[in-house]
Amino acid sequence: MSRVRRWAWLVSLLAVAGAAGLLAFLLSIGATAERGFFERHYGWLFWLNVGVALVLATVIISAGVRLVLRVRRGKFGSRLLLKLAGIFALVGVVPGVLIYTVSYQFVNRSIESWFDVRLASALEAGLKLGQGTLDGLVNELGSKTKSAAERLGEQGGSTPMTLALERLRDQLSARSVSLLGANGQPLFVVGGAENPALTLSRTSSNLLRDARRQGVISKIEGLEDESKALEGQARIRALAVVPSNDFSLGASDRYLMVVQGLPGSVLANALAVQNANLEYQQRSLERDGMRQMYLGTLTLVLILAVFAALLLAVTLGDQLAQPLLLLADGMRQVAQGDLTAKPTIASRDELGGLTRSFADMTQQLADARHMVEQSVTQLESARTHLQTILDNLTAGVIGFDARGGMDTINPGATRILRLPLSAYQGQRMEAVPELQDFAAEVAQRFASSMDNDGTWQDSFELKLPGKEEALTLLVRGASLPEGERLIVFDDISEVVSAQRSAAWSEVARRLAHEIKNPLTPIQLSAERLQHKLEAKLEGADQAMLVRSVGTIVNQVQAMKQLVNEFRDYARLPAAQLKPLDLNALVGEVLMLYVSAQEAGRLHAELSHELPLIVGDATQLRQVIHNLVQNALDAVADREQGHVRVRTLKSVGDTGELRGLRLVISDNGPGFAEKVLKRAFEPYVTTKSKGTGLGLAVVKKIADEHGARIRLSNLHPEGDESLPPNGAQVSLSFSKLATAPSPAEPSDAPGAA
Repeated sequence: MSRVRRWAWLVSLLAVAGAAGLLAFLLSIGATAERGFFERHYGWLFWLNVGVALVLATVIISAGVRLVLRVRRGKFGSRLLLKLAGIFALVGVVPGVLIYTVSYQFVNRSIESWFDVRLASALEAGLKLGQGTLDGLVNELGSKTKSAAERLGEQGGSTPMTLALERLRDQLSARSVSLLGANGQPLFVVGGAENPALTLSRTSSNLLRDARRQGVISKIEGLEDESKALEGQARIRALAVVPSNDFSLGASDRYLMVVQGLPGSVLANALAVQNANLEYQQRSLERDGMRQMYLGTLTLVLILAVFAALLLAVTLGDQLAQPLLLLADGMRQVAQGDLTAKPTIASRDELGGLTRSFADMTQQLADARHMVEQSVTQLESARTHLQTILDNLTAGVIGFDARGGMDTINPGATRILRLPLSAYQGQRMEAVPELQDFAAEVAQRFASSMDNDGTWQDSFELKLPGKEEALTLLVRGASLPEGERLIVFDDISEVVSAQRSAAWSEVARRLAHEIKNPLTPIQLSAERLQHKLEAKLEGADQAMLVRSVGTIVNQVQAMKQLVNEFRDYARLPAAQLKPLDLNALVGEVLMLYVSAQEAGRLHAELSHELPLIVGDATQLRQVIHNLVQNALDAVADREQGHVRVRTLKSVGDTGELRGLRLVISDNGPGFAEKVLKRAFEPYVTTKSKGTGLGLAVVKKIADEHGARIRLSNLHPEGDESLPPNGAQVSLSFSKLATAPSPAEPSDAPGAA
């Protein structure tokens, strides 16, 4: 709640309290108000009540309408505020209405009880009783005064007048006894010291005339002022005519006046009854106005109480709702992910503490989320780092989840296996048709390694459909927590081939060393035997000697050639790499096969503007010569046999230049299946002649130049199910001496 609204509510509550206090004051003085109070002030009090009621009703209605509008607009927290205001209003209004109902009945019955018939009769009887008592005292004093006046007249002048009056005063227990003349002037006075003005004053002629006519008169005086009457100034005055025995014409009338005080208790009771009767009559006349005033004031008090209850309901509801709304809004923000600092309530009660605890909790959540975000960032960084390592790792990596699905596959695995493994991510390895046998062997190897912490290492021969060469994989497996598994594998086909080549090189070196030394003595010894014995033998013996020596010499020459080839394979000199023009190098070698070109059995297709490669010209000539010669030997028995030699650029998927390729193909019988698997190993050949070291030497020279050599069979229309109708050897050079020029599209169909 804002400061302005808070002050507005405070002023309103003070105004209500002030109005309620004023009404209570009016009610309190109304019971003791003077005669005609309600009649004089009823009008403005009524309209004051109406005005205050209208103002309060306007304020209440406006507050209710604004609260209903907030609910309809769906403003957050309005329903809770309406509920709390309704609860507080119900708590305030229901008791107020109940008290009003009871008070209404009580006021009606109380006012009616004030004017009960029996009460009026009792007051009237009391008033008559008091009046009768006073009248009795007045009549009694009158009769006594008349008797005393008669006795006084009978005595004449025998007794002094003063003494006679004194005796009368004692007999009548009077305050004063006076003898008045005909004009009412006191002649003799006894007593009356406490009120000399009454005793010595002249009596009015009216009283004297009444006394003369009635013989005696008596009445009560001094009741006009109630306070003075209660102080002893109320009295009974009796005036009687004193008869005279003098019959002379000049005799004048005399009067005896006796003044007697009223008894205090009788006077007090009489005045009390009189006042009560007067007040009763006054209230009786004001009955309807009093009822309206009381009920109107009571109604206004109820309205004020209801208004105060509603004000308190809204104020207290707002005070109670503010922390709850603050918490609810904070929870909504937290649910939406907003963990910024939340406002709190400064009060020291439990709700204020709850808001502060919620703010602290939100701050802790924000700190925790910040830490989680930092951890996630670090985890993502570590994962990115690990993924970068996996992506750039030459070895293949495949991770399996607890269900056996492949959830981690690095590019190295796709490159080594030459299969689209990413398309099978999340599936088991058995789902890849080409890897079903491999997956079964890996699963069996994991099962057998459970006693060895789940780690193992083994090599596998993997023959992929459509691939001439089998892959030799070195696989390392490891069991991970929660049932996950991991295999890391490398293609060691070239390593195995290199190991075999190294082994054959060692064998060739030792054979060359062991065999070459005795060949020359054997040849010399055979020639010496022929020279010594040929002249001594004749006929068939001589011919047999010549044939035997010739056989020995020819075989020795063949053994020398074999030894030289072994030596060349074992002692291949290191390549002297220099920039070379591949087309010029191919042209030089093809000059040795002019006759084959003229016969149409050898055809060259050399691309133009090829960049220079880095290589050893001597060794590469030997490579080209061996490959061309092998191709010509493959088609030697075919009339339509031909060999094609091509040079072209090797481009990537995006058109970038990767290197140069030398492709030599023929339409011969192709390679046998067993030859394709081990074509680059020494002594693997299908020729009836030769040692089988040609492709082994070519492979070794290619490795020295960082080139890649591939062998494949060509099939009719590319259908591998048909017998091959040719072979192809592809040599790819990736080391270029000049900057790559824009790539030209390859026009070599069937290039490997």
